[in-house]
Amino acid sequence: MEKLNLGPDILMAKNQRLIYARISGYGQTGPYVHKAGHDINYVAMSGILSVLGRRETVPTPPLNLIADFAGGGMTCALGIVMSLFERQSSGKGQVVDTSLVEGTAYVSSFVYKTQNSPIWGKPRGQNLLDSGAPFYDTYETKDGKYMAVGSLEPHFYAKLLEGLELDIPQFSNFDITKESFRLKFLTKTQMEWIEIFDKLDACVTPIIELTEAHQKEPNISRKSFYKNPHTLSWEPEPAPKLSRTPGIANFSNPDPIPGEHTMEILKEFGYEESEIRSLAANGTVGIHHAHASVQKFENLTSLLR
Repeated sequence: MEKLNLGPDILMAKNQRLIYARISGYGQTGPYVHKAGHDINYVAMSGILSVLGRRETVPTPPLNLIADFAGGGMTCALGIVMSLFERQSSGKGQVVDTSLVEGTAYVSSFVYKTQNSPIWGKPRGQNLLDSGAPFYDTYETKDGKYMAVGSLEPHFYAKLLEGLELDIPQFSNFDITKESFRLKFLTKTQMEWIEIFDKLDACVTPIIELTEAHQKEPNISRKSFYKNPHTLSWEPEPAPKLSRTPGIANFSNPDPIPGEHTMEILKEFGYEESEIRSLAANGTVGIHHAHASVQKFENLTSLLR
């Protein structure tokens, strides 16, 4: 932004109430300030990737959820909200410097703060919450689907054993117990296990596919998902639900295409159309005519139907 003379120093000199949010991999200072990366790199540099995955395997990246969305987008949004709140008393804005590495480490503070507790302390994949314990893991069912077991507390573990029709002390040999659980779960289909554990408060649930989540009763009753009329896919409703001003998914238009509103926005700022086209010609901004893409999308949707 500094190259465009739109950095925070220039803009905040004109408006001291401005809140200027920045998201980058390694922050706005330091030796990596200009270094490229992706979610996997930022999670790696935060230290958190080293603890993710099963034992005797390489660390497993958790999609691109931790750095991009939790450590980046969510902490940046929180920083903006905090800055808005603080501005009420100071009357001044500030720069929100969001580093995806720092954000990832911060949302994972629990892992850092519990390293010396009984929960952790062993190599990756050998602890209570990282698939090391038989009562906190996933198991395949007879029909090739899966169940999630989170029966940590003794009373939940007792209900787990009741559902499995087994009698194994909770902290006996983990490897032997896990093998017993594995073989037991393979004796029934996922639906059969659902019917058993729906009647027991054991913290045992089916692992639901993305395409099935909207069909499950808890999600139906709370209207947790909506059908996007443009993509015909089921997508999550906004969360959390606010009692007085709840968020509502807006699907009146397709998702915007990068550059779709460039002309409209810059005209609002006072640019003439000729100036905007000049900026587009030299690569400063991008312009995309959405109507052509929307027509192509609608044609494709019709074919898929």
